[in-house]
Amino acid sequence: MIALGADHGGFKLKEAVKKYLESENIEYKDFGTFSEESVDYPVFAAKVGHFIMDGKAEQGILCCGTGIGISIAANKIKGIRAAVCTNAFCAEFCRRHNNANILCMGGRVIDEKQAVELAKIFLNTPFEGGRHGRRVDEIAQIERGEL
Repeated sequence: MIALGADHGGFKLKEAVKKYLESENIEYKDFGTFSEESVDYPVFAAKVGHFIMDGKAEQGILCCGTGIGISIAANKIKGIRAAVCTNAFCAEFCRRHNNANILCMGGRVIDEKQAVELAKIFLNTPFEGGRHGRRVDEIAQIERGEL
């Protein structure tokens, strides 16, 4: 299960990714927004992030104008590792090395075709573990105030 969310600035990217998921028969839950009418991105970051942390989705994709605001909001949720990606290398390595669980993209930064490509890479790239696992564990230590 993939959790999707966007504000008005990322609406078109979310819709393009949704079409890709449907074409691949990948189950998703769309938390909105459902138009280009102005809305507040933290609301959608919270819905997607909590859905993942409740164990109801493995990963999420969030979109706003730049991907930055929605990633900042999502990263406030304990256990979320949301990464803003604008290219294939970042989409691959945020999974391989950082075990990111949310891909964030910006509708004013990339186009719909790029968004689908980054989503494919993100969703199909495994976490390498090993020394990277130790580092991801250290992120959790920071959340707990231990580092």
